[in-house]
Amino acid sequence: MNITIRTKVNTNYKSVFSRFDLSLFKALKPFGIPLKVERFDGCKVGDEIHLIVGPFKQTWVSIVTENIIDGNESSFVDEGDTVPFPISKWRHYHKIERISESETYIVDDINYECRNIILTYLMYPLFYLQFLSRVPVYKRFFDNGN
Repeated sequence: MNITIRTKVNTNYKSVFSRFDLSLFKALKPFGIPLKVERFDGCKVGDEIHLIVGPFKQTWVSIVTENIIDGNESSFVDEGDTVPFPISKWRHYHKIERISESETYIVDDINYECRNIILTYLMYPLFYLQFLSRVPVYKRFFDNGN
């Protein structure tokens, strides 16, 4: 299943990418879901993110498997190495795309699967809303060059 959310911010794409750090990661925490960051290496290939998620304290480990920086975009992909129930597969493509010198699209492109197709469809609204809730956080962090 795929979810794609695009957010336009008023900041240079290189500046946006440089601020994809632990502070932003914590600000993007979904409302109402317990989340503890145990490790956050960054956004380069081989970096790892270790989380304890939800009321049942499930382990989530993602590994950055791709990282691209060029003249018009910066991006990285994190893939779930250990994911909580009911997820069986997780791939999150983070794309920071240059629109102009002072405008950028932040794209969250998520591909996931759950243990069965019914759970995959049932989780879609939850995941969609979680990633949609990132839009105001991105705007607060990045609009007006802040």
